[in-house]
Amino acid sequence: MQDDMEKPQPGSPVTLADELTMVLAPNPSPMTHWGTNTYLLGDSRLAVIDPGPDDARHLAALRAAIRGRPVSHILVTHAHLDHAPLARALSRETGAPVLAFGDASAGRSAVMQDLAKSGLVGGGEGVDTGFCPDETLADGDRIAGDGWTLEALHTPGHMGNHLCFLWEDSAFSGDHVMGWASSLVSPPDGDLTDFMAACHRLAATGVTRLWPGHGGPVTSAQDRIAELIAHRRARETQIRAALVDAPGTAAEIAARVYTDIPPPLLPAAERNVLAHLIDLRERDLAHTETPLTTAARFTATG
Repeated sequence: MQDDMEKPQPGSPVTLADELTMVLAPNPSPMTHWGTNTYLLGDSRLAVIDPGPDDARHLAALRAAIRGRPVSHILVTHAHLDHAPLARALSRETGAPVLAFGDASAGRSAVMQDLAKSGLVGGGEGVDTGFCPDETLADGDRIAGDGWTLEALHTPGHMGNHLCFLWEDSAFSGDHVMGWASSLVSPPDGDLTDFMAACHRLAATGVTRLWPGHGGPVTSAQDRIAELIAHRRARETQIRAALVDAPGTAAEIAARVYTDIPPPLLPAAERNVLAHLIDLRERDLAHTETPLTTAARFTATG
């Protein structure tokens, strides 16, 4: 359901729609696909969505794509290192404020706050721990610019402070929903219980197209969201079956469930399994004899 667009060249602006341009950051990896998509919304006066990593080459590419036009808003979907750090440098250059749900710890559920206090740190792309927006956005807030209006939709799951931005019948979906891969959910920043609820919320808006943080546009948003929900439910079934066979840690369960992925992706798989196990524990479908940590052994219940 991802648009079959050719891989963009990093730094070269790509026109996606009227008043919408994308500039790809030069940070490809197994976690970021081609790299981070930075979006420029507007014509004579712009909003920049997800400035991307702290990379002088990308800042120069954005400067060229902006072409001297004023920037009114810099919007960040979430505080991962591949999305947020360049916001501050771009703000200094343009004078535009940085808007987001909150800092890197904002939006965490109570169970994830406890996990973070215990010393568990997130995996995946890495957290921009110093990120702090100039202005915070609450769920449902509207941001208006020159010919465009966005609505902030709080979509925790991939990260507690994750926002999608609704625009007409589409949404800038960050890392919440992408076409090329499912979203990483890595506790304590990722929360599977919140992720599933946020998927349903995004679907309920009726959006038909998504502009994700990585990869091409998602041209059938409702089908893709439904596919991701079904994927997570199928993974839960696998994990519960593995637990019924024998108790185990997240790493042990991941080794039983993920039997066909490249070794470099196994740590991310372990974090995804941990997210599912925590969700099962919160729903009384699994329990641990010890405090909740990455080393905790889970046993099936129910």
